[in-house]
Parts: sequence; C-alpha cells; structure tokens
Amino acid sequence: MIVPNDRPELSIVIPAYNEAGRLPQTLSTIGRYLAAQPFTTEVLVVDDGSTDGTAAVAAAHPGVQVLRRDHRGKGFAVRAGALTAQGAAVLLCDADLAVPIEEWPKLAAPLRAGAGLAIGSREGVGATRKGEPWYRHVMGRVFNRIIHMVALRGIEDTQCGFKAMPREVAQTLFRRVRIYGDTAPVVKGAAVTAYDVELLFLAHKAGYRIVEVPVLWHYGTETKVNPARDSLRNLRDVLTVRLNDLRGRYD
Repeated sequence: MIVPNDRPELSIVIPAYNEAGRLPQTLSTIGRYLAAQPFTTEVLVVDDGSTDGTAAVAAAHPGVQVLRRDHRGKGFAVRAGALTAQGAAVLLCDADLAVPIEEWPKLAAPLRAGAGLAIGSREGVGATRKGEPWYRHVMGRVFNRIIHMVALRGIEDTQCGFKAMPREVAQTLFRRVRIYGDTAPVVKGAAVTAYDVELLFLAHKAGYRIVEVPVLWHYGTETKVNPARDSLRNLRDVLTVRLNDLRGRYD
C-alpha cells in the first residue's frame, strides 16, 4: 500500500453502543500499543446512539475522534466509521477488544501482500478461543453452515469483529452495502447484526482476495448478544443478502 504523506497509515474504527464502562480500558490499551509503533494512526469511536455517556468517555481520550450517529445497529456504525477513516488501512475492532490489538500485525501481513481483506478467524489451526460457553460455539457453527448454504461459501468465521482492508476497498464496499446503509432504520436496544456477511459477500462478488487469519479471541461475559433475538436478526440479514443479489441490487 502506498501511503500519502498527509494520511495516517492505519485507522482503527470502534463501534460502540452503551460502552462507557468498557471503553476507558480499551482506549487506554490501544493507546499504549500505538504509542510503541512506528506508524501513524487515527482512532475513531462511532457512538451508535448510546444513552450512557459513551461519546463523552471516548472524547476524553487524547487523539480519539468521536462520531455520533443515531442508534441503527452495529453495521450502520461500522459503515459510518469506515467511510470516515483516512488511514491507508482500516481496522475494525470491537469495543471490548475481544481480539487484542496486539493481533493487528497478523492482519497487516496479508494486506501488505495484496489481499483485499484480512479477517480475524476464531476457527482453524492457530486460533484460540478463551472462555466461550459450549452452546455459543455450537450456535456459531450452525450459523456458519447456514451462511455457506445461503450466501457465501469458503469462509469459516464471518462474524469475528476483527477485520482489516485497504481504505480504497473500505470505500468501495461500504458504499455498496444495502442492509445497514443510509436508509437503515432506527432500532431499540442492542442490535448485533450480520453486516459482516453482506460486506464479505460484496467483497467476494467484486473479486477481492479474502484471507482468514487465526487470532486469539476472548469471550466477553458482558456480551450484548441475545441468542434468540439476534439469531433471528442475523438469519434475516443473510436471507436479505441473497434476495438482494437475486434482485440485482448489488450489480
């Protein structure tokens, strides 16, 4: 990747909904890591319509840019941050740092080798999952099989929140998403979505090389995932991706 002189080498995009409790530790950890790196960076926290002071907590950290958006779900927040990011590479990560920021070099390597996307994977040789209840793992594998049957084959973990891509790829893909684009509705409560499936589907359709990278992942005891509600929402998202494609909305 060629980096213009006035552009940071890396943008870190963190979607956040009611994360005032966890963000201070997350941003401090990221700050310490970045301070020891030789490359230039920017950190963007996208406040997804929080009601607990998330934006103020994020803004209190030096160098953190805060984007405030209506509460339309994680996919909408990620899109807003990715389209705002100025870094040559854009890294998406979760507010709880389930995948430690120290795993970034694992994604940077395939990007330097020309990959369109490098995505963290909790599956495969070299991946480590810590603290995950067995039923959550089973749910994830069943959902992955559904994704393979309906929308996208060949990727073992579409839902890990640690993903990176060159800025030009982020601009192209996030401008093409439909489910959590400009017309996404305002929602109530935490809204974990399958925006990742649409993003990766579009990447595959566009011919970008997607590299899965085994990473270390910690299950968060304060997860906002509601197994029943979010499983139905995610299934709807996957079916919508297939319907959108059949209707030519991605052409």
